[in-house]
Amino acid sequence: MPQPASTRLPSSESRPAARAGREVYPTRGLGLATAALALCAVLPACFTTPVTGRKSFNALPIEQDKTLGAQAYSDMLAGAPVADAHPQAGQVQEVVGRLVQVAKADVSTEFDWEVHLIDDPKMVNAWCLPGGKMAVYTGILPVTKTPAGLAVVMGHEIGHAVARHGSERISQQIGAEALLAYIAGDYADLAGQVAALGVFLPWGRMQELEADEIGLVYMARAGYDPREAVEFWTRMQSLGGEAPPEWLSTHPSHSKRIEELQAQMPRALQEYEASKGRAP
Repeated sequence: MPQPASTRLPSSESRPAARAGREVYPTRGLGLATAALALCAVLPACFTTPVTGRKSFNALPIEQDKTLGAQAYSDMLAGAPVADAHPQAGQVQEVVGRLVQVAKADVSTEFDWEVHLIDDPKMVNAWCLPGGKMAVYTGILPVTKTPAGLAVVMGHEIGHAVARHGSERISQQIGAEALLAYIAGDYADLAGQVAALGVFLPWGRMQELEADEIGLVYMARAGYDPREAVEFWTRMQSLGGEAPPEWLSTHPSHSKRIEELQAQMPRALQEYEASKGRAP
């Protein structure tokens, strides 16, 4: 995915004067932002993320997640080499089924859970759309290696859906664009570039790490050893390939993921031990 170029804010000497008749109120936008955060505590659009407890603003109803996901799913599967008779398709269904049983407890409206295996050995990927529609590409299976490794990946992807990250990003984008236009005025384009580096990319990294945390707990509750998460991301790191600096990316570095997973491991191991009498 193309990354935004680095942008330097203009100095006060280089900034053009505001248009005649326009007054600038630097504290007005700050007040709006503060008020918006305060309102999040009482508005129905606020959402509490399962597992992490993070409060987020989400203007879309959860039913919209399902609609958006279903529409995208049919488009993404159209013409794809769906391989539900593949020798490893059963493992995919088994792992995802166990994770979904755990995730259901954290979804207020039942998602339309569905997963298909896509036969593409070159695609090292898997995803879960808003509303629970999923796909796993055969190219990631040599990296996951085991059911526990696959649970790392799909727990993470299901974590995105349960945390409603997709519709949260839409809500944030709409709100941020309106706020930037109000604050920035003549500097709206520049402010948008700065927001990409200072707001949207960090949001993306935060959501990725949050999905890691949710996935770690879900896989443990489903009876998969959470220590496999560190092993999986170590294997991903060994695949190499150039990556942009973390601050220019929507994804954290592999080393950052591993560091955070290790910090969360004590809780995950407790969940894993507790699951041993429940998991199949």
